[in-house]
Amino acid sequence: MSNSHRVHDFVFGKPKDPTDPRIFHKISLIAFFAWVGLGADGLSSSSYGPEESFKALTSQGHQSLALLLAVATALTVFIISSAYSKIIEVFPSGGGGYVVATKTLGSGAGLVSGSALIVDYILTIAISIASCTDALFSFLPPAFLHYKIFITLSLVVALTYLNIRGVKESTLVLTPIFLVFVITHVIVIGYGILSHTTGITGVARQTAGTIGTAWNSGTTWKLFVGFMFAYTMGAGTYTGIEAVSNSMNVLREPKVETGKRTMLYMSISLALTAGGILLCYLLWNVVEHPGKTLNAVLIENVARDWNASGPVFRGFVIVTLVSEAALLVAAAQAGFIDGPNVLSNMAVDGWFPKRFAHLSDTLVRMNGVLLMGGAAALILVGTEVVARRSVPGDADGGGSIVGTLVVMYSINVFIVFVLSQLGMCVHWIKARRRTRHWLRYFILNGVGLTLCATILTFTVWQKFTKGGYVTLLITLGFIAICVWIQAHYRKVSRLLRRLDMAFREIPEAATDPGLASPTDDAATAVLFVGSYGGFGIHTFFAIHKAWPRYYQRFIILSVGVVDTAHFKGVEEVENLERETENTIRKYIRLARGQGCYAIGDYKIGPDAVELMMEMARKIKKEYPQAVFFSGKLVFPTENMLTRMLHNQTAYAVQREMQFEGMTMIVLPVRAI
Repeated sequence: MSNSHRVHDFVFGKPKDPTDPRIFHKISLIAFFAWVGLGADGLSSSSYGPEESFKALTSQGHQSLALLLAVATALTVFIISSAYSKIIEVFPSGGGGYVVATKTLGSGAGLVSGSALIVDYILTIAISIASCTDALFSFLPPAFLHYKIFITLSLVVALTYLNIRGVKESTLVLTPIFLVFVITHVIVIGYGILSHTTGITGVARQTAGTIGTAWNSGTTWKLFVGFMFAYTMGAGTYTGIEAVSNSMNVLREPKVETGKRTMLYMSISLALTAGGILLCYLLWNVVEHPGKTLNAVLIENVARDWNASGPVFRGFVIVTLVSEAALLVAAAQAGFIDGPNVLSNMAVDGWFPKRFAHLSDTLVRMNGVLLMGGAAALILVGTEVVARRSVPGDADGGGSIVGTLVVMYSINVFIVFVLSQLGMCVHWIKARRRTRHWLRYFILNGVGLTLCATILTFTVWQKFTKGGYVTLLITLGFIAICVWIQAHYRKVSRLLRRLDMAFREIPEAATDPGLASPTDDAATAVLFVGSYGGFGIHTFFAIHKAWPRYYQRFIILSVGVVDTAHFKGVEEVENLERETENTIRKYIRLARGQGCYAIGDYKIGPDAVELMMEMARKIKKEYPQAVFFSGKLVFPTENMLTRMLHNQTAYAVQREMQFEGMTMIVLPVRAI
């Protein structure tokens, strides 16, 4: 192994073999670790969702309604979670809102849902990291505030690196953090409620009194609107619930049971934590303090109530806040897992560049991970710049940008929820004759649809002019880009179909003509091909046209690329291997039908360039006179966009071969 390979393996992890039948077991997650990797997004939202809701109530002077808000929040969590459990049953291969909308409502609805999901997951990373730094700076000295943005970006880079190494590896690193958060917050919420049980009766009376006063004064509607405003301000609490249905591919078999168990863990933990925190805010009369989150104030009040000594008091507060901050980093994990999953599904359908469906040698959607991390960093920097300009005297960046980010992404969350629940309602209507309890499931998703549509309506109404329009514009821009990309791919597909039609009458050798094998030093053409079709056949005949009767031997090589479309189970990988082997046989019959001696070979794996070079080195040792060929789709005007939308494998292999002293010729196939 070369030094460069050793460095690569140390930094990014050792390559994984997708043909190993045990690989899916090795990299998949059991329910507990899925709860850590995917549920952290939902659980961590208790660090900012309830706070935004409570602040909205307090600003109206109706904090006594926090009791109702806690109940409504917990109930919403359970309803949406139950509805998504049915999505897991019906769509066990994953894809979540994008797949549900595409298959039940059509490709247009799928595009809207997928685009909203991508923007949502980018903002999930951004808001999680921003909330993390808020929690950290709740106990750090003010002198450190001007380092806040640098710490924020450093956390994005660190999490991006962890996810490039692998989903399971990054989840294992974050598990201790998750457990510390759960333990410390169980202590805070448990003590916070149990030590004030007598106060709950008084809180209930205050809530009833507030409602009674509004009824008698004729301001019930105004009170309801204010309550809904606070309720929707906490819409970020429900983000992450859909994470499991989006990432079924990373779960341990049986996937449906693992997914439903993970959803149960997530719903119970989120409902109790978010509802408990809201109730504790009210019972402990928590008020805002400059530079501190409401959670930090609550934790300090609870710890101080123990009459603990200084070091113990401070130590518990720091451990709890650090665990909260660290869990928020873990919450961004959902964006790094689910975002690339949605991107790969959209890439397979032609809405996004095909390279986002590729896997790295560690079987990670690396292009998607890098895009999510980079986009989140841009959002964080942009929001921070806007916040500093809008708040005079905040040159150090000490203010929180979480409120702005919550406004930006809560709309997208519920766009996806609404489309998913609507799609499931349509599904149950269509499946009513073959599903025994279809009406029960229809009612469940119908309630979920009504609830999510109500929240979405109030969210757009209340927040559109307060920053909500920004995320809608970003999503619309993303949709426009996707439409342009698919139009380009469709145009290229029409060209390739014409090539297929042009060569459909080319004869293949029905039997082995028994051609004599040339000597080892005979002129040998080595042709790299993909699937059997007009593109590869055109390249084969282009060699004949340029060098008539020169090459005495043809060697056909192919790589079956294991991308996200094929990496769904052992059977899919085996099917890919059979398809690749069959492709080689067809090209060999084609060459022999033209009177050429031909043999072939193939490999299966995620990295096409590496596998092609492995085969090329082997061929060069056996046939020193070999010249390598590959076709490349070319356009009248080559630019960054065409290079992004079409793989550059041929040129990448050519550069590798030139460095190692081998000859490779790339033959153009024009796109007209």
